[in-house]
Amino acid sequence: MTNGKAIELEKRKAFEQEALPHMEALLRTALRMTKNQNDAEDLVQETYIKAYRFWDKFEPGSNCRAWLFKIMTNIFINNYRSKSRSPMSVNVDEIDDSFLYGQLATSPGADNPEQELFAKIFDDDVKKAIEELPEDFRIVVVLSFLEGFSYQEIADITDLQLGTVKSRLHRGRKLLQKELYDYAVRNGYIKDKTL
Repeated sequence: MTNGKAIELEKRKAFEQEALPHMEALLRTALRMTKNQNDAEDLVQETYIKAYRFWDKFEPGSNCRAWLFKIMTNIFINNYRSKSRSPMSVNVDEIDDSFLYGQLATSPGADNPEQELFAKIFDDDVKKAIEELPEDFRIVVVLSFLEGFSYQEIADITDLQLGTVKSRLHRGRKLLQKELYDYAVRNGYIKDKTL
């Protein structure tokens, strides 16, 4: 075996061990970003092609999952987003911060009501509510609530300032609370205060 083939074989082996286990999470998030199965699969495929091409830039021992999500987010922003870019006006100022989450009957000591809510009720209504979020909010919400990335990791993945990530998550929460209130009442997670 030539030296070049041996190096390529090692690269492929390392890539398969480090990068391929994250495919399901990437596809799940790509589907939320693109709202289309075929586009999501194409986005993940492009992500893996680019990641393999630049595997020598990956630092062994660092967070491969976050690195892959950064690649995927950049591809999405540069390619897919421009295809369907239409400005959307959103007013979240009238939504109270505790509109839904403050009314949840969470378990004592729960320190993340959003993740607890999504773990309990993640079905078609919730998926639809997330998919209907404006894109800038949807990306950070998916990365935080569904993929469990920290604020700093989301900032690194999306190339946003930490304050922007926090602001978009805050506003995204408010929009989701408004959308999911009726759902939560209907399914008994909270009691309707108007009755």
